[in-house]
Amino acid sequence: MAKLAKLHRSQNHRIIAGVMGGIAEYVGWSPTWVRILFFIISSLSVAVPGILIYIILWLVMPKATAESYQ
Repeated sequence: MAKLAKLHRSQNHRIIAGVMGGIAEYVGWSPTWVRILFFIISSLSVAVPGILIYIILWLVMPKATAESYQ
């Protein structure tokens, strides 16, 4: 798996916007495990819904380009 040099939305592991795939590539984890972990944490959090966090990350994280991968 290619690793991202900086935190970007993934081009390779995307289901919706590539946010969880980008985080997984950045830390070197499996995208599936990052998605499961995010779902569990989001389900347990009443104060801040996970969808809101996802949308904020979607807007803040830049989209990965070919130069993003090293």
